[in-house]
Amino acid sequence: MSVRLRPTLRLRLTLLNGVLLVGAGTILVLLAWLLVRDALRPTDELLPGTTVLLADGRSLDAGEWQRQLVDAASRELLVKGLLALLAISVVGVAGAYAVAGRALRPLHQVTATAQRLGEATLDQRIGWSGADDEVAELAKTFDAMLDRIAAAFEAQKRFVANASHELRTPLAVMRTEIDVTLSDDEADAAEYRRMATVVRDASERANGLVDALLVLARSEAQAGRRLGRRTECDLAAGTANALSAVRREVDRIGLRVQTSLETAPVVGDPGLLDRLAGNLIENAVRYNHLHGRITVRTGTDGCTSWLVVANTGFEVSPGDVPGLFEPFRRGGQERTGARGSGLGLSIVRAVCDAHGGTVRVFAQPGGGLEVTVTLPAADAVPAAVGPSHAGRP
Repeated sequence: MSVRLRPTLRLRLTLLNGVLLVGAGTILVLLAWLLVRDALRPTDELLPGTTVLLADGRSLDAGEWQRQLVDAASRELLVKGLLALLAISVVGVAGAYAVAGRALRPLHQVTATAQRLGEATLDQRIGWSGADDEVAELAKTFDAMLDRIAAAFEAQKRFVANASHELRTPLAVMRTEIDVTLSDDEADAAEYRRMATVVRDASERANGLVDALLVLARSEAQAGRRLGRRTECDLAAGTANALSAVRREVDRIGLRVQTSLETAPVVGDPGLLDRLAGNLIENAVRYNHLHGRITVRTGTDGCTSWLVVANTGFEVSPGDVPGLFEPFRRGGQERTGARGSGLGLSIVRAVCDAHGGTVRVFAQPGGGLEVTVTLPAADAVPAAVGPSHAGRP
């Protein structure tokens, strides 16, 4: 079984250094040989036919003596030069191999750390403390990537735990109501009707959560990719429909709604865009207070289209605003409706990412939030929508 030599980076650097060293040495020996042959011409200034008396008593023509002298010097230069070149090449290649191994040692640490990584070892880091060079930059970049991966794993764990808790709550309510009612031998039709109402409300809450999770998964799956559906639609129309859907709740708690719905053409998935507008309007109603105010604006400047939803409510700390985009995070205190699933702004951000837009949230000084969604206008949308990242306040 033949052993295949791996073309490792260390070996390639060593070979490259060896080739450069041997090439430079060969050029130097050749130049020295040429210079010697050109410089050893002592008889050029003598008269033709001049003879030279050698130390051994022989008399030799000056031209023949010069030719023999140049040949001997050239041979000696080539022999000694090639021997010196061989020695320097061996030492240089060996030194290059050792230096390359030392320089690439942090890469082996990166490889070893990557091989050890797992869900239970995401806390490990390279922690390079050597010279501040390219290798140190690579090690720091790798550690930063591990920080992001660890944060993503923690966010995923929290998401799964929160989703399980949110789904378990309505299921527990339904089971409790059913068990309590069935264990009551004196329960009448009115009691069963009350139990059925509670079970229906809990099932609607569970169904709404599942629908929201599916929308979130669908939006995040399309972020940075070509949308499955691309239809020209108007944000103003979707916003008007969302306002109509919450009209009864708005009237019940006495909210004042101010609208300026100018046309805002965009290209994208109509279902996701309607869900975006619906989530913003529902949040503005749910997290408002009695006799509060909601302001809704849409418009376009030809390059971008926007939707702005502002509402009154309890004050939200500016430091808590970025966390509102996380799933199952509910900011502020609500008075006007049942607690939602906590996926509203997460879905809004995912839909914006999928459509190449941004979403920004600002905490208003007097309480409440102002959410601004900006999407590429229909006339400015290219053949493919590229990835984007939601703006963070």
